[in-house]
Amino acid sequence: MTVLVVAAHDGKTVRANVANAVAAATQLDADVHVLVAGQNAADAAKSAAALQGVTKVLQAEDAAYANWLAEDVAPLVVKLAPAYSHIVMAADSVGKNIAPRVAALLDVGQVSEAIKIVSPDTFVRPIYAGNAMATVQSADKIKVVTIRPTNFKAVASGGSAAIEQIGGEGAQGLSSYVGAELSKSERPELTGAKIVVSGGRGLASGENFKILEALADKLGAGLGASRAAVDAGYVPNDYQVGQTGKVVAPDLYIAVGISGAIQHLAGMKDSKTIVAINKDEEAPIFQVADYGIVGDLFQIVPELTAAVEKK
Repeated sequence: MTVLVVAAHDGKTVRANVANAVAAATQLDADVHVLVAGQNAADAAKSAAALQGVTKVLQAEDAAYANWLAEDVAPLVVKLAPAYSHIVMAADSVGKNIAPRVAALLDVGQVSEAIKIVSPDTFVRPIYAGNAMATVQSADKIKVVTIRPTNFKAVASGGSAAIEQIGGEGAQGLSSYVGAELSKSERPELTGAKIVVSGGRGLASGENFKILEALADKLGAGLGASRAAVDAGYVPNDYQVGQTGKVVAPDLYIAVGISGAIQHLAGMKDSKTIVAINKDEEAPIFQVADYGIVGDLFQIVPELTAAVEKK
């Protein structure tokens, strides 16, 4: 049967991880539909239609979907679900909010953060903060799956899927949108950055993160942090990389002053090259690092920034 990908978007374009979700969906079935629910979402629907592998886009126009409230979007997905064998979403803040509600309303289990598709009913997902992999099989008629975007190569654009207008279900009255405080940065978004520079408790203060900002700016990198640094108030929580933060897999990950707790490693250990800078030579981060520098980060990072600038 056909696979439905639920696509989050900003009104103009679908999120980058939708291309990863479509890549996963094409491994389940060649017939992939994408649901774009929103208000004035025509441009977002067109961006979804341009993804290779997508055979149809369902555009649900309704004011109730303007702010992607899970309580309103989930009933729409449930209404469409009987026509599909799988409901697929990226395991981001939107997917983690909507998918469990859809699974509960359908009375089926959910496969969370799949990193590999073995067959249409069998998936591999991390457990114990990524220290073990579980192969799970679902016997449910409709399978609700969230996928970890970093483990599926995004499909390219260039497609030309048909766009079908469908009606909305309206607001359910279970929640209301109050507002959002969004952080703005000229640096690349963490989950899509090719280079990430992250700082931990070793930075000692938020003020000291400026030395990481200088390095990140020279490298054109995203700026991240460990949970310890976020909890200490050094940086906002949208910087957090780890099991309870964002999962990244850049070409280069530079961990500065991060000890390497398993919860942090779960969010970055799939990076292609890992560089660790820490004064403690016994720090667990060195067990996963490709390159390790033992020393004072307050001396090493400025020297590294200067070297990058010379290059």
